[in-house]
Amino acid sequence: MTAVVVGGGVAGLVAARRLLQQGERVVLLEASDRLGGRVHSVELGGVRLDSGAESFAVRGGAVRALVDDLGLGADVVDPTGSAWVALADREVPLPAGGLLGIPSSPLATDVARVVGTGGSLRAYADRVVPLLKVGRYEHLGPLVRRRMGRRVLDRLVTPVVQGVYGVHPDDAPVDAIAPGLNAAITNTGALSAAVLRLRAAAPPGAAAQGLVGGVHRLVEALAASLAAADVRLGTPVLGIHPAPHGPGFQVVTAQEDLWAHRVVLAADGGAALDLLADAAHGVSAMPRPEPAVSTAVLLVADDGRLDAAPRGTGVLVAPERTDVQAVAVTHATAKWAWLAGRLPPHRHVLRVAYRGPSAPDDAVVRRDLAKLLGVPVGGIRARADVVWRDPAPALAAETIAIRRALDRAALPDGLTVAGAWTAGTGLASVVASGERAAARG
Repeated sequence: MTAVVVGGGVAGLVAARRLLQQGERVVLLEASDRLGGRVHSVELGGVRLDSGAESFAVRGGAVRALVDDLGLGADVVDPTGSAWVALADREVPLPAGGLLGIPSSPLATDVARVVGTGGSLRAYADRVVPLLKVGRYEHLGPLVRRRMGRRVLDRLVTPVVQGVYGVHPDDAPVDAIAPGLNAAITNTGALSAAVLRLRAAAPPGAAAQGLVGGVHRLVEALAASLAAADVRLGTPVLGIHPAPHGPGFQVVTAQEDLWAHRVVLAADGGAALDLLADAAHGVSAMPRPEPAVSTAVLLVADDGRLDAAPRGTGVLVAPERTDVQAVAVTHATAKWAWLAGRLPPHRHVLRVAYRGPSAPDDAVVRRDLAKLLGVPVGGIRARADVVWRDPAPALAAETIAIRRALDRAALPDGLTVAGAWTAGTGLASVVASGERAAARG
């Protein structure tokens, strides 16, 4: 019999690799013409750049274990520098020592620089005001607003959470983006003390790391590890039907029907829910979230004014900043020394993030860069716009409801589900979900 993996993103690749190691005969079916999902690259200005994920969180250790196992461990690197935040009237460095923008030392100078003296004093009240409830806060926004005030929420936490996860903290479940925070608050009695405890328990070094040459190398290494699998691109799956008698599944494609004793469903959220119609109809029929659509503008520019990294590794834009359309800028050559080392002097790579399926014209992008970086950017040699569409954002309320229903559903033996919509955003969550899906069933 055969194990079929539906979806060739990172979760599917990880699951297929693990199934091969367990002695299974594996067929991987990917609807598009490439592998990797949100981990992808583009050739721009003579250099290959990550167009999707450019780093991975170190939490849990799942990605690092995979990287080491694939022989890429020597190429793991920490980013250099730190990011800034764009407020209504100025840009300032983000404070050190926080978690998702939540300060661990509210009275620190770098915190007061962002939220003002009054904002720091209000945030410090978290240390002296008793908890009004012991237990769980559902969403991050109300927690930060109540404990530390609106300025910390609007000027620190919102830019970070929206920049990293694409949602407002009011809609961000605490347990999904900050595991352990609720328990740490209960144990320490204060939000800032909880942040200190979680940071102390984290592995030493950077919270996120990258790979020399780009994170897209992870997909290349995973694909190479699947030489013994039957990998089929351009093969959308039309249906997954449990066998009418006994174990097994019929996996329907336009080319042929496959019979499998186990299936890992690692397609994106929209396609996966459609394919669950037979196995978990109640889950498949639940209300779907609005897709999240964003555009990344990648630029290669020759401009010596960027050599000094005027805004560190980039800028996150606070909601109060209304004179720009961009929501974030990453100065990639300031963030990754390996990338700067591969380019001629004074050449830089920038990544400008916008919401929606289209980016503004060159004039608007240049204007946004000048306002956010503090210097006009000239000498643009190349530009590429990359649109990302997520049909089931992991932190959307509807996706969370679907995920909880899926956890309660009795899926047929041998069918498991993986991917960002079931596990959470980021490579750390996605890799771990692929490993779990292959281990079960």
